[in-house]
Amino acid sequence: MSENAVEEPRVPSPEDIAEAEKYKEKANEFFKNQNYDEAVALYTKAIDLNPSVAIYYGNRSFAFLKTECFGYALRDASKAIELDRNYLKGYYRRAAANMSLGKFKLALKDYEAVMKARPNDKDAKAKFTECNKIVKKLAFEKAIAVEENKKSIADSINLEAMTIEDEYSGPKLEDDKVTLKFMQDLIDWYKKENKLHRKYAYKILLDIKTLFMAQPSLVDITVPDENKFTICGDIHGQYYDLLNIFELNGLPSESNPYLFNGDFVDRGSFSVECIFTLFGFKLLYPNHFFMSRGNHESATMNHMYGFEGEVKTKYTAQMAELFTEVYNWLPLAHCINKRVLVMHGGLFSRDNVTLKEIREIDRNRQPPDEGPMCELLWSDPQPQMGRAPSKRGVGVQFGPDVTHKFLQLNNLDYIVRSHEVKQDGYEVGHDGKCITVFSAPNYCDTMGNQGAFITLKGKDMIPKFTSYEAVPHPNVRPMAYANSLLKFMS
Repeated sequence: MSENAVEEPRVPSPEDIAEAEKYKEKANEFFKNQNYDEAVALYTKAIDLNPSVAIYYGNRSFAFLKTECFGYALRDASKAIELDRNYLKGYYRRAAANMSLGKFKLALKDYEAVMKARPNDKDAKAKFTECNKIVKKLAFEKAIAVEENKKSIADSINLEAMTIEDEYSGPKLEDDKVTLKFMQDLIDWYKKENKLHRKYAYKILLDIKTLFMAQPSLVDITVPDENKFTICGDIHGQYYDLLNIFELNGLPSESNPYLFNGDFVDRGSFSVECIFTLFGFKLLYPNHFFMSRGNHESATMNHMYGFEGEVKTKYTAQMAELFTEVYNWLPLAHCINKRVLVMHGGLFSRDNVTLKEIREIDRNRQPPDEGPMCELLWSDPQPQMGRAPSKRGVGVQFGPDVTHKFLQLNNLDYIVRSHEVKQDGYEVGHDGKCITVFSAPNYCDTMGNQGAFITLKGKDMIPKFTSYEAVPHPNVRPMAYANSLLKFMS
């Protein structure tokens, strides 16, 4: 065969076709039982045997959506449409993946295609209308931002004009300051599903913004030899599981410092309670409590996955905008004892990124689609060497060799990152040099995973892992405040 000849695709035998259908049926069962990884594996077997069936790619795309592999979901949905232009679920899946990545104009095109094919379909019309609203809203906001040169929301807030009603019996700031008593009262108040007074909520947000603005994009942390330090991963609005961490490991204090590694909000429906608790501890112990930005500390994610809706329900649209301003100032990474780098996502698409470069990133913005800031928030490790396009459609996948080179260049021992659900709440990869920690157990009330946190001592920096199960929470389901377009995920 000549070098340029294209190999003809193998025609599946009747046995292959029958076997592929069996795999699809089995995969559907796993999907129904929320075992999405197994479903993906079986849909893949069906595709290997009979690669020309649109529904196999459409179903696998849906399973990828469930596991937040939006890049893979996008690819499969496009393949399904290529195989069958009339396969409407393919358009839905692709729109869903684009929505999840904040690519609303592309999603709108697919919703429009479905609507044209089914002009009387109420569901198609509702999705098109909702997506169109978002596209118009974003265009409007962009125009206003240019016009006003984007005035700060923080500057427009008048705390003096906010009165505390006599009947408010919740936690109170003392001399406008967060105290340990305030934090203990706040935790108890939130446990009973009460709301912090808006005047105190706004005051915390204004103070925390000032504090974060004074920090570099990469924060250095020193842990003395005999002292313990705790690193937690994603919390995702699971307030009662956050309190469980404090039960198991002690409340934050100057002698019990913590780092929370991004994705404090979204999905879980107690995100407001989580973020005010974390911000409160940051104000109380500014040098012993640390917070990194995650990919969910962004306007697009908050609009889709519930935080914006929750803030608007519990407070105001103005406060939701103020949160966006605050999140833009969250540090992107932390370096502990000059030996361990902690970031939410992972490493980079090039080999020469230094700590100095990270420290100097201009972070006061929405996460870009590429470059070091994007990769710190979105990247994932892979077991294979080298790099690959991200399964999420943003960031990059990086292998053990990439990790080793980065550590060598920057004279570090290992990295800690979060961003991915792990069955035990953590995973050690890349020859012990890349550790994942995820602190939201039974993620979204469906995944059945444990949560975990890492403790280490300053002297040896050896990570110790504590895993724990989910605890009960009040009857508000995850994603209760999410955008209605994400109902495809339910």
